[in-house]
Amino acid sequence: MNASTNSPPSFKRALRMIWLQSGGCGGCTLSLLGAEGPDLVTSLEAAGIEILWHPSLSEMSGRDCVGLMERLASGEEAFDILCLEGSVMCGPGGTGRFHMMAGTDRPVMSWIEDLARRASFVVAVGSCAAFGGITAAGDNHAEACGLAYDGKSPGGLLGSDFRSGAGLPVINIAGCPIHPGWLVEVLHLIGAGRFSAADLDEWERPLAYTTHLVHHGCARNEFYEFKASAEKLCERGCMMENLGCKGTQARADCNIRAWNGSGSCIDGGYPCINCTAPGFEEPGHPFATTPKISGIPIGLPTDMPKAWFVALAALSKAATPSRLRDNATAELLKVPPSNRQKKGS
Repeated sequence: MNASTNSPPSFKRALRMIWLQSGGCGGCTLSLLGAEGPDLVTSLEAAGIEILWHPSLSEMSGRDCVGLMERLASGEEAFDILCLEGSVMCGPGGTGRFHMMAGTDRPVMSWIEDLARRASFVVAVGSCAAFGGITAAGDNHAEACGLAYDGKSPGGLLGSDFRSGAGLPVINIAGCPIHPGWLVEVLHLIGAGRFSAADLDEWERPLAYTTHLVHHGCARNEFYEFKASAEKLCERGCMMENLGCKGTQARADCNIRAWNGSGSCIDGGYPCINCTAPGFEEPGHPFATTPKISGIPIGLPTDMPKAWFVALAALSKAATPSRLRDNATAELLKVPPSNRQKKGS
Protein backbone atom coordinates (compact mmCIF):
# COMPACT_ATOMS: atom_id res chain seq x y z
CA MET A 1 0.00 0.00 0.00
CA ASN A 2 1.56 3.31 -1.01
CA ALA A 3 1.00 6.80 0.36
CA SER A 4 -0.86 7.96 -2.74
CA THR A 5 -3.84 5.67 -2.06
CA ASN A 6 -6.97 7.83 -1.81
CA SER A 7 -9.38 5.34 -0.24
CA PRO A 8 -8.96 3.26 2.93
CA PRO A 9 -7.71 -0.29 2.34
CA SER A 10 -10.22 -3.11 2.71
CA PHE A 11 -9.08 -6.31 4.46
CA LYS A 12 -10.33 -9.83 3.80
CA ARG A 13 -8.08 -11.42 6.45
CA ALA A 14 -7.24 -10.93 10.10
CA LEU A 15 -5.28 -7.74 10.80
CA ARG A 16 -2.01 -8.44 12.60
CA MET A 17 -1.18 -6.01 15.41
CA ILE A 18 1.89 -5.56 17.60
CA TRP A 19 1.77 -3.41 20.74
CA LEU A 20 4.82 -1.82 22.34
CA GLN A 21 5.04 0.01 25.66
CA SER A 22 7.58 2.74 26.25
CA GLY A 23 7.77 5.62 28.74
CA GLY A 24 4.53 5.47 30.69
CA CYS A 25 2.50 3.78 33.40
CA GLY A 26 0.57 1.18 31.42
CA GLY A 27 -2.68 2.91 32.37
CA CYS A 28 -4.09 2.79 28.85
CA THR A 29 -3.78 -1.00 28.78
CA LEU A 30 -5.42 -1.16 32.21
CA SER A 31 -8.28 1.00 30.97
CA LEU A 32 -8.59 -1.08 27.80
CA LEU A 33 -9.01 -4.23 29.89
CA GLY A 34 -12.13 -2.60 31.35
CA ALA A 35 -13.89 -2.58 27.98
CA GLU A 36 -17.54 -3.52 28.33
CA GLY A 37 -20.36 -4.44 25.98
CA PRO A 38 -18.51 -6.39 24.60
CA ASP A 39 -15.32 -7.21 26.46
CA LEU A 40 -11.91 -6.57 24.90
CA VAL A 41 -11.30 -10.07 23.53
CA THR A 42 -14.71 -10.22 21.89
CA SER A 43 -14.26 -6.72 20.46
CA LEU A 44 -10.91 -7.55 18.87
CA GLU A 45 -12.24 -10.81 17.45
CA ALA A 46 -15.22 -8.96 15.96
CA ALA A 47 -12.85 -6.40 14.39
CA GLY A 48 -10.69 -9.17 12.91
CA ILE A 49 -7.63 -8.16 14.96
CA GLU A 50 -4.91 -10.70 15.78
CA ILE A 51 -2.51 -9.58 18.54
CA LEU A 52 0.95 -10.80 17.61
CA TRP A 53 2.41 -9.52 20.85
CA HIS A 54 1.47 -7.29 23.79
CA PRO A 55 3.90 -6.98 26.71
CA SER A 56 1.16 -7.35 29.34
CA LEU A 57 -1.26 -9.71 27.60
CA SER A 58 0.95 -12.13 25.65
CA GLU A 59 2.66 -15.27 26.92
CA MET A 60 5.54 -14.93 24.45
CA SER A 61 8.71 -13.50 25.98
CA GLY A 62 12.49 -13.51 25.76
CA ARG A 63 14.17 -14.72 22.58
CA ASP A 64 10.85 -15.66 20.97
CA CYS A 65 9.63 -12.09 21.30
CA VAL A 66 12.86 -10.60 20.01
CA GLY A 67 12.81 -13.00 17.08
CA LEU A 68 9.27 -11.94 16.18
CA MET A 69 10.22 -8.26 16.30
CA GLU A 70 13.28 -8.88 14.13
CA ARG A 71 11.14 -10.59 11.48
CA LEU A 72 8.56 -7.81 11.54
CA ALA A 73 11.12 -5.00 11.44
CA SER A 74 13.01 -6.58 8.53
CA GLY A 75 9.89 -7.23 6.49
CA GLU A 76 10.40 -10.99 6.60
CA GLU A 77 7.01 -11.29 8.30
CA ALA A 78 4.13 -8.92 7.48
CA PHE A 79 1.90 -7.10 9.94
CA ASP A 80 -0.66 -4.30 9.73
CA ILE A 81 -0.93 -2.23 12.91
CA LEU A 82 1.68 -0.85 15.30
CA CYS A 83 0.31 0.45 18.60
CA LEU A 84 2.58 2.38 20.95
CA GLU A 85 1.61 3.06 24.55
CA GLY A 86 3.78 5.52 26.46
CA SER A 87 6.09 8.24 25.23
CA VAL A 88 9.24 7.64 23.20
CA MET A 89 12.31 7.86 25.45
CA CYS A 90 15.02 9.57 23.41
CA GLY A 91 17.55 10.38 26.13
CA PRO A 92 20.32 10.77 26.89
CA GLY A 93 21.41 13.07 24.11
CA GLY A 94 19.10 11.54 21.52
CA THR A 95 20.61 8.04 21.89
CA GLY A 96 17.52 6.41 23.40
CA ARG A 97 19.69 4.38 25.75
CA PHE A 98 17.60 5.33 28.78
CA HIS A 99 15.19 2.67 27.51
CA MET A 100 16.74 -0.42 25.97
CA MET A 101 14.86 -3.42 24.60
CA ALA A 102 15.67 -6.39 26.86
CA GLY A 103 17.69 -9.07 25.09
CA THR A 104 19.04 -6.67 22.48
CA ASP A 105 21.56 -3.88 22.32
CA ARG A 106 19.07 -1.53 20.70
CA PRO A 107 16.98 1.26 22.23
CA VAL A 108 13.21 0.81 22.15
CA MET A 109 13.18 4.07 20.19
CA SER A 110 15.01 2.33 17.33
CA TRP A 111 12.62 -0.62 17.30
CA ILE A 112 9.62 1.71 17.22
CA GLU A 113 11.00 3.60 14.24
CA ASP A 114 11.78 0.46 12.23
CA LEU A 115 8.39 -1.10 12.93
CA ALA A 116 6.54 2.13 12.11
CA ARG A 117 8.09 2.14 8.64
CA ARG A 118 6.66 -1.34 8.01
CA ALA A 119 3.14 -0.80 9.42
CA SER A 120 0.03 0.03 7.42
CA PHE A 121 -1.34 1.90 10.45
CA VAL A 122 0.52 3.48 13.36
CA VAL A 123 -1.55 4.23 16.45
CA ALA A 124 -0.42 6.34 19.40
CA VAL A 125 -2.37 4.97 22.37
CA GLY A 126 -2.72 7.71 24.97
CA SER A 127 -1.43 11.26 25.32
CA CYS A 128 2.10 10.10 26.18
CA ALA A 129 2.50 8.28 22.86
CA ALA A 130 0.76 11.09 21.00
CA PHE A 131 2.41 14.18 22.50
CA GLY A 132 4.82 13.16 25.28
CA GLY A 133 2.28 13.52 28.07
CA ILE A 134 3.05 13.18 31.76
CA THR A 135 6.42 11.53 31.05
CA ALA A 136 7.58 14.68 29.26
CA ALA A 137 6.57 17.07 32.05
CA GLY A 138 9.04 19.17 33.97
CA ASP A 139 12.64 19.36 32.84
CA ASN A 140 12.18 16.20 30.74
CA HIS A 141 15.66 14.82 31.30
CA ALA A 142 14.51 11.58 29.66
CA GLU A 143 13.84 13.53 26.43
CA ALA A 144 10.38 11.96 26.20
CA CYS A 145 8.23 12.84 23.19
CA GLY A 146 5.35 11.54 21.12
CA LEU A 147 5.47 9.71 17.82
CA ALA A 148 4.74 12.74 15.63
CA TYR A 149 4.60 15.56 18.20
CA ASP A 150 6.88 16.91 20.89
CA GLY A 151 4.24 18.53 23.08
CA LYS A 152 2.39 21.00 20.85
CA SER A 153 5.19 21.11 18.30
CA PRO A 154 5.29 18.85 15.23
CA GLY A 155 8.24 16.47 15.27
CA GLY A 156 8.49 13.69 17.80
CA LEU A 157 10.26 10.49 16.82
CA LEU A 158 8.80 10.05 13.33
CA GLY A 159 8.29 13.68 12.31
CA SER A 160 5.15 15.47 11.20
CA ASP A 161 5.54 14.33 7.59
CA PHE A 162 5.40 10.64 8.49
CA ARG A 163 2.82 8.57 6.65
CA SER A 164 2.16 4.90 7.28
CA GLY A 165 1.79 2.25 4.60
CA ALA A 166 -1.89 3.16 4.27
CA GLY A 167 -0.96 6.80 3.63
CA LEU A 168 -2.10 8.03 7.05
CA PRO A 169 -0.33 10.09 9.71
CA VAL A 170 0.03 8.67 13.20
CA ILE A 171 -3.46 8.16 14.62
CA ASN A 172 -3.39 9.92 18.00
CA ILE A 173 -5.88 8.35 20.39
CA ALA A 174 -5.11 10.91 23.07
CA GLY A 175 -6.26 10.63 26.68
CA CYS A 176 -4.75 9.90 30.07
CA PRO A 177 -5.80 7.17 30.03
CA ILE A 178 -7.84 6.48 26.92
CA HIS A 179 -11.44 5.28 27.05
CA PRO A 180 -11.41 1.69 25.72
CA GLY A 181 -14.14 2.57 23.24
CA TRP A 182 -11.95 5.19 21.53
CA LEU A 183 -9.39 2.57 20.47
CA VAL A 184 -11.81 -0.27 19.80
CA GLU A 185 -13.89 1.98 17.55
CA VAL A 186 -10.85 2.94 15.47
CA LEU A 187 -9.74 -0.68 15.15
CA HIS A 188 -13.20 -1.69 13.94
CA LEU A 189 -13.19 1.07 11.32
CA ILE A 190 -9.71 0.05 10.17
CA GLY A 191 -10.80 -3.58 9.96
CA ALA A 192 -13.83 -2.60 7.90
CA GLY A 193 -11.67 -0.50 5.56
CA ARG A 194 -13.55 2.63 6.56
CA PHE A 195 -10.91 4.74 8.35
CA SER A 196 -9.25 7.62 6.48
CA ALA A 197 -7.57 10.97 7.14
CA ALA A 198 -11.01 12.59 7.00
CA ASP A 199 -11.77 10.86 10.31
CA LEU A 200 -9.04 12.83 12.14
CA ASP A 201 -9.10 16.31 13.70
CA GLU A 202 -6.36 18.95 13.61
CA TRP A 203 -4.23 16.98 16.12
CA GLU A 204 -4.83 13.71 14.22
CA ARG A 205 -7.19 12.52 16.96
CA PRO A 206 -10.27 10.50 15.92
CA LEU A 207 -13.28 12.73 15.33
CA ALA A 208 -15.47 9.96 16.74
CA TYR A 209 -14.78 11.37 20.21
CA THR A 210 -13.25 14.83 19.62
CA THR A 211 -16.34 16.33 17.96
CA HIS A 212 -17.69 16.51 21.51
CA LEU A 213 -16.71 18.53 24.57
CA VAL A 214 -16.42 16.90 27.99
CA HIS A 215 -19.03 19.52 28.96
CA HIS A 216 -21.59 17.71 26.80
CA GLY A 217 -23.67 15.48 29.04
CA CYS A 218 -22.08 16.73 32.27
CA ALA A 219 -24.33 16.02 35.26
CA ARG A 220 -23.45 19.48 36.63
CA ASN A 221 -24.66 21.43 33.61
CA GLU A 222 -27.55 23.05 35.45
CA PHE A 223 -25.08 24.47 37.97
CA TYR A 224 -22.92 25.69 35.09
CA GLU A 225 -25.84 27.43 33.38
CA PHE A 226 -26.54 29.51 36.49
CA LYS A 227 -22.86 29.79 37.50
CA ALA A 228 -23.67 28.13 40.81
CA SER A 229 -20.12 27.10 41.67
CA ALA A 230 -18.50 24.66 44.04
CA GLU A 231 -15.87 26.22 46.27
CA LYS A 232 -14.01 23.05 47.20
CA LEU A 233 -13.70 19.49 45.96
CA CYS A 234 -16.58 17.13 46.77
CA GLU A 235 -19.17 19.89 46.57
CA ARG A 236 -21.90 19.45 43.96
CA GLY A 237 -21.71 22.74 42.03
CA CYS A 238 -19.93 23.57 38.79
CA MET A 239 -16.15 23.30 39.09
CA MET A 240 -15.20 25.66 36.25
CA GLU A 241 -15.21 28.96 38.17
CA ASN A 242 -13.06 27.94 41.13
CA LEU A 243 -11.71 24.41 40.78
CA GLY A 244 -9.99 24.38 37.38
CA CYS A 245 -12.49 22.28 35.41
CA LYS A 246 -11.79 22.46 31.66
CA GLY A 247 -14.79 20.47 30.53
CA THR A 248 -16.00 23.39 28.41
CA GLN A 249 -12.69 23.33 26.50
CA ALA A 250 -11.72 19.64 26.47
CA ARG A 251 -12.41 17.65 23.30
CA ALA A 252 -13.77 14.25 24.37
CA ASP A 253 -17.07 12.46 25.01
CA CYS A 254 -16.32 11.38 28.59
CA ASN A 255 -19.74 12.35 29.96
CA ILE A 256 -21.62 10.77 27.05
CA ARG A 257 -19.65 7.51 26.77
CA ALA A 258 -19.55 6.39 30.40
CA TRP A 259 -16.34 4.98 31.87
CA ASN A 260 -16.65 1.58 33.54
CA GLY A 261 -20.34 1.68 32.73
CA SER A 262 -21.09 4.51 35.14
CA GLY A 263 -19.32 7.84 34.97
CA SER A 264 -16.40 10.18 34.37
CA CYS A 265 -13.79 12.19 36.28
CA ILE A 266 -16.37 14.87 36.96
CA ASP A 267 -18.92 12.32 38.17
CA GLY A 268 -16.20 11.13 40.53
CA GLY A 269 -15.89 14.63 42.00
CA TYR A 270 -12.71 15.81 40.25
CA PRO A 271 -12.44 18.55 37.60
CA CYS A 272 -11.64 17.75 33.97
CA ILE A 273 -7.94 18.49 33.27
CA ASN A 274 -8.26 18.27 29.45
CA CYS A 275 -6.06 15.18 29.24
CA THR A 276 -6.73 14.65 25.51
CA ALA A 277 -4.88 17.89 24.64
CA PRO A 278 -1.15 18.33 24.07
CA GLY A 279 0.54 20.03 27.01
CA PHE A 280 -2.25 19.25 29.49
CA GLU A 281 0.36 17.98 31.95
CA GLU A 282 1.75 21.48 32.54
CA PRO A 283 -1.18 23.92 32.82
CA GLY A 284 0.94 26.49 34.69
CA HIS A 285 -1.20 26.25 37.82
CA PRO A 286 -2.53 23.53 40.18
CA PHE A 287 -5.01 21.29 38.36
CA ALA A 288 -7.81 22.03 40.85
CA THR A 289 -7.43 25.82 40.68
CA THR A 290 -8.95 28.26 38.19
CA PRO A 291 -6.62 31.18 37.39
CA LYS A 292 -8.46 34.51 37.15
CA ILE A 293 -7.79 38.05 36.05
CA SER A 294 -10.00 40.65 37.75
CA GLY A 295 -12.22 37.81 38.90
CA ILE A 296 -12.72 36.44 35.37
CA PRO A 297 -11.55 32.85 34.71
CA ILE A 298 -8.72 32.66 32.16
CA GLY A 299 -9.91 29.38 30.71
CA LEU A 300 -13.21 30.40 29.17
CA PRO A 301 -15.48 27.99 27.30
CA THR A 302 -14.38 27.12 23.77
CA ASP A 303 -15.47 29.66 21.11
CA MET A 304 -16.97 32.11 23.66
CA PRO A 305 -15.76 35.75 23.59
CA LYS A 306 -14.77 37.10 27.01
CA ALA A 307 -17.29 39.95 26.95
CA TRP A 308 -20.15 37.56 26.26
CA PHE A 309 -19.10 35.28 29.10
CA VAL A 310 -18.93 38.16 31.60
CA ALA A 311 -22.38 39.41 30.60
CA LEU A 312 -23.99 35.99 30.63
CA ALA A 313 -22.33 35.00 33.91
CA ALA A 314 -23.61 38.13 35.64
CA LEU A 315 -27.15 37.54 34.36
CA SER A 316 -27.04 33.85 35.26
CA LYS A 317 -25.84 34.50 38.81
CA ALA A 318 -28.64 37.02 39.33
CA ALA A 319 -31.20 34.45 38.23
CA THR A 320 -29.80 31.48 40.17
CA PRO A 321 -32.58 29.57 41.97
CA SER A 322 -31.97 29.24 45.69
CA ARG A 323 -32.07 25.47 45.28
CA LEU A 324 -28.98 25.54 43.05
CA ARG A 325 -27.21 28.10 45.21
CA ASP A 326 -27.67 25.92 48.29
CA ASN A 327 -26.82 22.65 46.57
CA ALA A 328 -23.71 24.00 44.83
CA THR A 329 -21.69 24.19 48.04
CA ALA A 330 -23.09 21.02 49.58
CA GLU A 331 -21.49 17.59 49.42
CA LEU A 332 -24.88 15.99 48.74
CA LEU A 333 -27.90 17.39 46.94
CA LYS A 334 -30.08 18.65 49.79
CA VAL A 335 -32.85 20.64 48.12
CA PRO A 336 -34.98 18.85 45.51
CA PRO A 337 -36.71 20.66 42.63
CA SER A 338 -40.16 21.90 43.64
CA ASN A 339 -43.46 21.71 41.78
CA ARG A 340 -45.13 25.09 41.88
CA GLN A 341 -48.41 23.68 40.62
CA LYS A 342 -48.91 21.43 43.64
CA LYS A 343 -50.81 23.21 46.36
CA GLY A 344 -49.16 23.49 49.73
CA SER A 345 -45.67 23.01 48.39
